[in-house]
Amino acid sequence: MNNDVFRTLSERGYVYQCTNQEAVKKRLASENPITFYLGIDPTADSLHIGHFFALMMFRHLQEAGHKGILVIGGATALVGDPSSKNDMRKMLTKDQVQHNLDEVKELSKRFIKVDGDNPAIIINNADWFNHYPYVDFMREIGIHFNINKMLAADAYANRLSEGGLTFLEMGYMLMQAYDFVYLNREYGCTLQIGGSDQWGNIVAGTTLNRKLNFIEENIENAENDIYGLTNPLLLTKEGNKMGKTESGALWVARDKTTPYDFYQYFYNINDEDVDMLLRLFTRLPLDEINRLINKDILEAKRTMAYEITKLVHGQDEADKVIEAVNALFKAESDTENAPKVIMDRSILENGIPIIDFLVNSKFLPSKSEARRMVKQGGISLNGNRVEDLELIVKASDVTDNSLLLKRGKKNFLKVIFE
Repeated sequence: MNNDVFRTLSERGYVYQCTNQEAVKKRLASENPITFYLGIDPTADSLHIGHFFALMMFRHLQEAGHKGILVIGGATALVGDPSSKNDMRKMLTKDQVQHNLDEVKELSKRFIKVDGDNPAIIINNADWFNHYPYVDFMREIGIHFNINKMLAADAYANRLSEGGLTFLEMGYMLMQAYDFVYLNREYGCTLQIGGSDQWGNIVAGTTLNRKLNFIEENIENAENDIYGLTNPLLLTKEGNKMGKTESGALWVARDKTTPYDFYQYFYNINDEDVDMLLRLFTRLPLDEINRLINKDILEAKRTMAYEITKLVHGQDEADKVIEAVNALFKAESDTENAPKVIMDRSILENGIPIIDFLVNSKFLPSKSEARRMVKQGGISLNGNRVEDLELIVKASDVTDNSLLLKRGKKNFLKVIFE
């Protein structure tokens, strides 16, 4: 047992909200392992970066000796969580949900242990909801939910401000709350983890549990409270949601986001976000992370991008990406006949936006053309495709007093700084 796992999670940036932090710390530090769960709704046939943030927290708890349950929401996905949505989610058929569930289940096994010592179990909440008659559910569970309080929760208040909220979606909180109660009674589960957008649903579960224990005079469970622990929303230093690319979300499935594009996304992350990503998505010790950040930010970026790609796609795929990157960079660096331009190094002191840099270096004739080329994925900087229109070119991008721009397949420009 790792009795200091809560401290590890806090230091690495996983902890955001907790229903009772002291109680959770005490439970996690106990010699007796607890049972915890994470829920994922299969609304798509893959996982994205937000999912494997929570799955990494799952793995930390699991490796500390605690017993994990992954609930894939075959029932809740049919309803749709209104959290963080401006409009109702697309309604999925039961066949679509089942297909997505099968895919998500397999992808999740890349992150959590399902065999060997202390394996996690993966279950589907449709297994209990499909046998719970609607009228009974509303009489036994729905009666404990006050509509006024529900509408004050962010998940519903935001939707109301946008002008629409369906009765179907109102049932989502009841279902997720009941998940927690069911898992507590059937599996002894006492902790739910998840993203910060699930806070309202998690609290609803802890509240429902207390109400049912009180009504049932459940003396045995009277002191057996249940708790919630959330990780923060994954944002860049500028406050933008991480994991969004020009082509859409950053997916785990290789047919949606290739390992190469996956690596490039993280390698092109702003310098300010490298420390956070190393803490969250690698197992490197914190002192090693600090050393990397302070010594060489480019090496830290390469390490971070490689380690995350290895985590998600496996070492073989990550190594193939590195081979491809090195081969591309070597080919471009060997372009002896590439045109050259000399620029004043002072422009890099505070960084220069990529659009301005493309125009100032005379590589492209106008800002509108530069934006168009970046949006189309036609610009590379030192062998890395530029996807962010707001990318800032910094001194750390320069190697041997130069950097290499590429447009399309054959147009190069070597920029030399003096």
